[in-house]
Amino acid sequence: MDKKKTVVLGITGSISAYKAADIASKLVAAGYTVKAVMTENACRFISPLTIRTLSRQQVVTGMWDMNSEYSVEHVSLAEEAAVILVAPATANIIAELACGLAGDMISSTILASKAPVIIAPAMNDNMYSNPATQQNIAKLKERGFVFVEPESGRLASGKTGQGRLASVDTILGSVTQVLGKNGPLAGKKLVISAGGTREPVDPVRYLGNRSSGKMGYALAEEAVRRGASVRLVSGAVDKPAPFGVDIKYTETAMEMFISLREAVKGADALIMTAAVADYRPEKPAADKIKKGDGELDLHLVANPDILASLQGDFVKVGFAAESRDLMINAVKKMADKNLDIIAANDISQPDSTFGSDTTRLTLFFKNGRIEEMPLMSKQEAAVRLLDELSALL
Repeated sequence: MDKKKTVVLGITGSISAYKAADIASKLVAAGYTVKAVMTENACRFISPLTIRTLSRQQVVTGMWDMNSEYSVEHVSLAEEAAVILVAPATANIIAELACGLAGDMISSTILASKAPVIIAPAMNDNMYSNPATQQNIAKLKERGFVFVEPESGRLASGKTGQGRLASVDTILGSVTQVLGKNGPLAGKKLVISAGGTREPVDPVRYLGNRSSGKMGYALAEEAVRRGASVRLVSGAVDKPAPFGVDIKYTETAMEMFISLREAVKGADALIMTAAVADYRPEKPAADKIKKGDGELDLHLVANPDILASLQGDFVKVGFAAESRDLMINAVKKMADKNLDIIAANDISQPDSTFGSDTTRLTLFFKNGRIEEMPLMSKQEAAVRLLDELSALL
């Protein structure tokens, strides 16, 4: 068994306990071994059989669970954990942990373990905002516990407030970040741009492009998994920021340029996946342009070449989306912008165009090496590209 990938999943008595099934399933799908521990109250919300079926492991449901392999030496579960994730975590378990109590299997396991602990609270909004709960959370944060903050939204009580369990993807991202803390890119600062820019024509309309930001966000998530400190400068993208990523949202090319110019100070690498507008309207209209009978003329001026303008002692990686003459255009762009690597893709192909979940990249290197990569998911492409970047760093 790979100890580095063993996640002890603590499930407590919240209505959100049903989401633990999805968490367990996706952790297993991601390659982790999941050892679940459920409190007595958690078992009232979701059956241990469900978690056992999804995790493919025995589930511990009590301190004296004689069906468990840990019934005699429960500390072995603590020693096996690479990380302990409590999701959902009630106000009660947070209070127990803050006081150092060991009244159930979850708190006992945490107390006996040196593994990092991730807490994902889920409770009524008043319970969450109560000073006692907030003091307990602050105390645990001081001890190094990682908290995945609850979301705001409709609660089980019918009210709207902060207390909903964070999204499953956010919780999985926290596991990725914590386990990657000492990864191969630990101590490295990466700046990544993603998405497209929007250049206003008037208060309603803009000039934009079809970039989805999927490649940049996949790179940010993979970089965090490898232990890097990541600053993501994102254009208009309908995606939540990966857990552990420092994100700055921008809209126009000029806003992105200013943000990146500041972000690359002290950076080890810049990966520019954003599709930046080459031109912008010279004078956006102050009011909505009304439809007329004649033509509408827009005078466009050039935006700065962000990638060429950003210079420093860092590795520069660019992207080229080409519809023809891919090699000629990519090599020229690499020289013009002084890049170490450029990743080019043929957007005329439906399986590697803007918005697709797959890509077919060709990597061009400063030393003249060329690597054609097969069709793969953007997550897989992020792994391959960061392998190459890690070698340069």
